[in-house]
Amino acid sequence: MTPDKDMLAESTVLMDRDAIAATVRSLALAISDANPDIGALVLLGILRRGRPLADRLAALIGEYTGTTPPVGSLATTMYRDDVRTGAAVPQMKGETHFDFSVDDRTVLLVDDVLAAGRTIRAALDEVMDYGRPRRIQLACLVDRGGRELPIQADYLGYSIATGADEWVSVRLRETDDEDAVLLLREDRRAETND
Repeated sequence: MTPDKDMLAESTVLMDRDAIAATVRSLALAISDANPDIGALVLLGILRRGRPLADRLAALIGEYTGTTPPVGSLATTMYRDDVRTGAAVPQMKGETHFDFSVDDRTVLLVDDVLAAGRTIRAALDEVMDYGRPRRIQLACLVDRGGRELPIQADYLGYSIATGADEWVSVRLRETDDEDAVLLLREDRRAETND
């Protein structure tokens, strides 16, 4: 859950545009090296910011290997366990869309921030409803810790341990008109000064 914008006291830039570009290049190279059968690879970006990251990765993989893997989008909202149990009201961030089969393919899930692992669990459930992949991998730009499920990224750009009053905000030019990764801290004083 993200904090109320009025409660944010400060932010720290973890990655600027150049750092994000270098990290995405490094991830694309690692993915290319680990997947010799690049023709079997498909990327599914988890909406909202996972999709533009998946597009960037696919373009770079194409440059490195000569084969650009197809890219699709996953909107995992209806697969989240907090929505099914009524603990959260669904906020739709787009629609799942891809025009290729996942059967016997290597599916690379792409997300901006890995935290509790519940979004990735929802993505796994959704992918399995569309077919039976040969294997599923995970690439994330940032891991902020706080895992509630035993899920780890196969390809990770940046890792930071965050506290209960901290959030990681990924901003991408495709969705936010800039590339930056910010660490946001909640202003606890606002709670006591009311």
